[in-house]
This record gives sequence, C-alpha cells and structure tokens, in this order.
Amino acid sequence: RNDIPCLAPEKIELSKIPERTVEVLSREEIERIFAVIGKAKMGRRDTAIIETLYSTGLRVSELTSLNINQVDLKRGEFMVRGKGDKPRVVFLSVRAIEAIEKYLALRDDNFKPLFINRLKSDILEEEKRRLSNVSVQSIVRKYALKAGIIKKVTPHTLRHSYATELLNNGADIRSVQEMLGHSSITTTQIYTHVSNKKLKEIHQKFHR
Repeated sequence: RNDIPCLAPEKIELSKIPERTVEVLSREEIERIFAVIGKAKMGRRDTAIIETLYSTGLRVSELTSLNINQVDLKRGEFMVRGKGDKPRVVFLSVRAIEAIEKYLALRDDNFKPLFINRLKSDILEEEKRRLSNVSVQSIVRKYALKAGIIKKVTPHTLRHSYATELLNNGADIRSVQEMLGHSSITTTQIYTHVSNKKLKEIHQKFHR
C-alpha cells in the first residue's frame, strides 16, 4: 500500500505448518469423570460446571462470566458473548439443567455469579466470589486425574469433545461452527480429522 519495493506475494514461500490436532475424551472417559465427583455441596457445583462445559462447548472464560439470571433453565438455552464480543446461543442438555438446579438449590446467597468459589460467606463482594478461570481448570484436571485419565484434560478438552460428539452423531459442520462461535469454518474443520466415524462406516460398507 505504501509503494515500498518488495517481492510479489506469489514469490514468497511460507514454511509448512503441521496440521493442528486436538485431544478429545470418549463418552466413557467423560462418564468416569462424573463417577468420581462427590455429592456434597462442592461436588454438586463441580458436576454442574463439567456438565455445562460438556453440554455447551463454552470456553472457560465464557463459563466463569455467567450470571444466574443469564441462564434460562426452563428453555435450556442462553446467550453468551465469545471472542470479539460475538453473541451466540448455547444449549443445555437435560443432565446439565438438572446438575445446575441441584447446585443452585444448595446456595443460600444472593450473589449474581452462577459459579462461586469456596471463600467464606462473610466476603460480600460478588466479583471476589466469582470462580476464576484457573480454578475451573484445576477442577477439571483434578477429576480427570482422579478418574485415571492420563491425557492432559482441560476445559478446552471438553469443548473439543463436545464438537467431536456433535459431528460423530451427524451434525453438519456449519451448525457446529455456529455453536462453537468460530468466525472461520477452517477452525472448525480440525474436528473432521478427529471425527472419523462416517469414514469408518464407508470403509466397512465398501471394502470387502
């Protein structure tokens, strides 16, 4: 644009970058995580957190920013603003709705955040009670290790697993792109390498 002498773009060769791969959890591994979570107050909270992450594919920052009045449990859906302040609607599974309801039934406070930390109740500043991103990451990692899963498990692993399960069950890639809040479909396409159920079915049908 500034008329600076330089090579034409087609003359420049970019180094080859390996295709991005993602780690996902199987449904069996997900259930193993839920099986090791206790039923006490913090266990109810942690179950609700992991169910919500797996049900919606939320980023951890989107989860921790949620307020109670933002989540419509009757309709099982709510709006979040993701990267670039881009709004999208996400949907809760029946299990996630039930988990959140059981957790909220144990709450005896009037704080706005959906998920709060373990600080003493005499701390009245709402934002100090809001669960942090790091805390959620620690919660997910703790239960994955307790369940005997040796791969690195983070909230984003649950997001990857959510997207892969959608594709495995027949969802089209454009819909998955919209549910994840990806601005480009090329970002969503990484899951097509993980989701190979249809390819396997084709192989079994046509390879004799």
